[in-house]
Amino acid sequence: MREFFENLLRYPRFLLGLILGIFLAFFASFKPLFQNPVTAIAAIGMLVGGLAFLVFTLRAMLGLSPA
Repeated sequence: MREFFENLLRYPRFLLGLILGIFLAFFASFKPLFQNPVTAIAAIGMLVGGLAFLVFTLRAMLGLSPA
């Protein structure tokens, strides 16, 4: 029974490692963009704009906008 619980405790570590690996690989592809200040500002602006678009869209779809 002890082996079962030890095996069960491996799954959260595996999931955490998997998610961390995906994020590191994803952000490693964007690393060259942040070496030039102009592209870094553009990338951050696109990220902020995308998040604002998402927030405003969801607020309008859910009826949370002040009328």
